[in-house]
Amino acid sequence: MSTFRFMLSGQLKPFFSALLLLSSSVSLTGCEQAQQSAPAGMQPAAVTVMSMTTQSVPFSIELPATLSGAKEVEIRAQVSGILQTRNFSEGDKVTAGQSLFSLDAKTYAAEMAKSKADLNAARVRLKQAQREVNRIKPLREKNSISQRELDNAISSVDINLADVKSMQANLDQAQLRLDYTKVTSPVTGIVGRELVSEGTYVSGPEVLLTQLTQIDPIRVRFGLSEREQLQMRNDAAAGSLTLPEEGRWKTKIKLFDGSLHPQIGQVNFSDIRINGKTGTSELQAITPNPNFSLRPGQFVRIVLEGAVRENAFVVPQRAVLDNGLGKFVYVMAKNDKGITVALPAPVVVGEWVTEAKSIENGWIIREGLKAGDQVIVDGMARIFFPGMPIRLADDQLMSTTKK
Repeated sequence: MSTFRFMLSGQLKPFFSALLLLSSSVSLTGCEQAQQSAPAGMQPAAVTVMSMTTQSVPFSIELPATLSGAKEVEIRAQVSGILQTRNFSEGDKVTAGQSLFSLDAKTYAAEMAKSKADLNAARVRLKQAQREVNRIKPLREKNSISQRELDNAISSVDINLADVKSMQANLDQAQLRLDYTKVTSPVTGIVGRELVSEGTYVSGPEVLLTQLTQIDPIRVRFGLSEREQLQMRNDAAAGSLTLPEEGRWKTKIKLFDGSLHPQIGQVNFSDIRINGKTGTSELQAITPNPNFSLRPGQFVRIVLEGAVRENAFVVPQRAVLDNGLGKFVYVMAKNDKGITVALPAPVVVGEWVTEAKSIENGWIIREGLKAGDQVIVDGMARIFFPGMPIRLADDQLMSTTKK
């Protein structure tokens, strides 16, 4: 038994090693042959293609933005006096012309009464002077009085007429001061909290009573990068992009939950300066806000619309793939043996579009495709490697045959 073990371990060991090496060689050769013959036996993948043609599609930009009131108004009294009443609830909507505060008006009412009396007295004196002129004019014609007396009478009429106008101005000022005891809202908006309580003496315009924010319409402020502006200008110069006249973009406001504000706004201001820290220039849009659903300080996204991308290639978003080095699409083409295969075509994509012809969600392809290219839009999962044989899917083939 010990001799057999020796022979097995000593003499037969090289034999078993050679056998193991031979088995490994046969196994590797079989795998290589299987790999080489696999493509030859693989059925062509069924795919759906789209023939590339140019079209004009809406061009839009979506950017972060903040909201602010169209007007931020400081409410102040224009006259002094004791603040008697507050005529609003803090945080409520107020309309233009609505009374917000009332000051003690007794002093100003008395001043107005005095001004009325002074005006009436001046009018009486004017009438008396006019009657005097009418009386002495015939006497002067008869040389019963001197010319000096007539001139003095006429001058008295002019002086009293000036007094009437002065008293009228005093009365108008007294009326204004009396009206100013009612502090009213200059615009429709949301009123803030009161800053002065009833019973407090208000010395005049230097005392801030409250603040008012006009939010219908509301302002939307956002930044547009220098790079994006340069790209749009270059595209417009090349004829591939038509921009709104005078930069009057139509705007939509997208809220944090993805819903859209129902009202359409418009860009009304574009700053020519570029912010050195952010590399953007500020733009502003005005949007109707009749229900006050938008509030100042709110963060939203603004969608700029009104431009048109001209002569564009559009492919469905699902057809654009990424291999880590860049984006590409598969194109149906013939190889050097005349077999229909899927070939990758590197592309440069632009913006997303949602209103292209026969495409619900698509990419603008800026570079990499030409008219007539057959881009594969369905069946990419069946393409296991570039150059794989493909064929049209049955439904598309039937549709093509009918045509």
